[in-house]
Amino acid sequence: MTFARLITGFIREQRRSYGLAAAMLASIAVLTVSVPRRVGGIVDALVAQRLDQRALLIELGWLVLIGLAIYLLRVGWRLQLFKAAYQFGVSLRTRLYARLAVQGPAFYQQQRTGNLMALATNDIDAIEMVAGEAMLAGFDGSITLLLVLASMFFGVDWRLTLVALLPFPFMAFAFWRISANVHAASTDALARFGQLNIQVQESLTGVRTVRALGLEERSAAHFAALAEDAARANQNEQRWEAAYEPAVGMTLSAAAALTLAVGGYLVWHAALTIGALTSFSMYLGQLIWPMFAAGWVLSLFERGRAAWLRLEPILTAPATITDEGEVDASPSGALRLESVTFAYPGQITPALSEITLSLAPGMTLGLVGPTGSGKSTLLRLLLRQFTPQQGSIRWGEQPLSAYRLTTLRAAISWVPQEAFLFSATIADNIVLARPEASRTDMEQVSGVAAIHDDILRFPQAYETLVGERGITLSGGQRQRIALARALLADSDLLLLDDALSAVDTLTENQILGHLRTRRHAARESEASHAMPARSAVIASHRLSAVPDADWIVVLRAGRVTAAGTHADLLAQDGWYAAQWRYQQLEASLDDI
Repeated sequence: MTFARLITGFIREQRRSYGLAAAMLASIAVLTVSVPRRVGGIVDALVAQRLDQRALLIELGWLVLIGLAIYLLRVGWRLQLFKAAYQFGVSLRTRLYARLAVQGPAFYQQQRTGNLMALATNDIDAIEMVAGEAMLAGFDGSITLLLVLASMFFGVDWRLTLVALLPFPFMAFAFWRISANVHAASTDALARFGQLNIQVQESLTGVRTVRALGLEERSAAHFAALAEDAARANQNEQRWEAAYEPAVGMTLSAAAALTLAVGGYLVWHAALTIGALTSFSMYLGQLIWPMFAAGWVLSLFERGRAAWLRLEPILTAPATITDEGEVDASPSGALRLESVTFAYPGQITPALSEITLSLAPGMTLGLVGPTGSGKSTLLRLLLRQFTPQQGSIRWGEQPLSAYRLTTLRAAISWVPQEAFLFSATIADNIVLARPEASRTDMEQVSGVAAIHDDILRFPQAYETLVGERGITLSGGQRQRIALARALLADSDLLLLDDALSAVDTLTENQILGHLRTRRHAARESEASHAMPARSAVIASHRLSAVPDADWIVVLRAGRVTAAGTHADLLAQDGWYAAQWRYQQLEASLDDI
């Protein structure tokens, strides 16, 4: 969609507001252009001595009333026009957020967070200005220009009007050249602001790393360089925008000079009255605003068009995860992977190759293997963050793609290694998936996650603010709060992706013991038909997290190299057994 179609489409949607604002602006223009004619009439009447004091006061009173009416109408159109323009900004930001919300990791691997933030703020502001300021200046300037020219041509002297218009084609050519440079400068300025935003976002996110490595000066120098580039780009943009004013000034100066020369000649030969020349000069002065408005509109339009060319690819980018499923029912039955092969976009070597496994309801599956073996990738496929190139993943009788994404993800609770917490209270973070949960339920899952006692030690307990991304908490505390959040959601499938990597062995054993007790209680409930047991997949580099799993799969280089129970894998005396002995020895040395 072109930028012009975007703006005209929105104006059609808001035609009532724009129509009312246009009517007010037209009224203002009519009243404004009536002033020079009245003043010219007053001047001629005074020269001819046809006005007494009372009549003069009446004429001046009319001028005051016209000024008051113009003031009230200006307030009215601003309320109408800018209300619509702000709504345009809200609409674009809502569209952008909705689009970003459905994109998967593959999209965000190609986009920078800081630049996306710049699009949502600076770029949309530039587009919003076109729907507001530019529409105002464009309509007001156009109607004022037409009325002034008509008044000059038909109301004063057509010959003088043609003479005054002689310099204007040169101004049009200058505007055309300047606009091309404004567009290029605006594109560069918006891109520089995006780069600056990226640096700010990354620096604030990684402030601990910057401080730990003593990179404050280097980071500050890099930021200063980007800020200087952004300032230089904005200065270049403003320089080209400022070029409109000299073009207008030179054109109107030339027109004024021609008007005085020809008008003086006409007055000298009694072909024009002094009052008419005064009116014409005032009309010529009123052309200043339409000319400046034209430059202002072109500047805003080119900046908005540059912003739209950056924003449109994001709004129209195809979803990296298609949501074409039609099944709304919650998934049930076994979860099966059949010959699944997957490679990340742009990668040749598969991250997973010919993976076949099954997870029955209520079963716990352990995924282990060295770093880069494909554990997290497999969980991402279960979450439908990616789609395998070969093979299929089925839950019950349906492939994962048959379920609506909202239905599928409501059935899964995921705890990643890098737990994300929102800038809210601990309680708000835990009850995120179940806002209606009671305090008792929240405290119960916090106890299972071994975080309840830690929370009570905070001054405000569960009402403690965690700061942005949970920065006020340790890594282990963030992981355990995220685990409590997942347990409270009580979904059909629990995915733990190295979710206890930041806690000590003692706390890990405590949490695993709580989860074991919870699982046994769920199985007893299932046996009595009280409620179905929940399935779980535990991916971990610590083998101590999986010995109680019903089935354990060993992944190496994206392939299943061994599978079985804990006892089976120890008996095979392969990678799992060697790693188990090593980690047990390491844990015993830590206890000394």
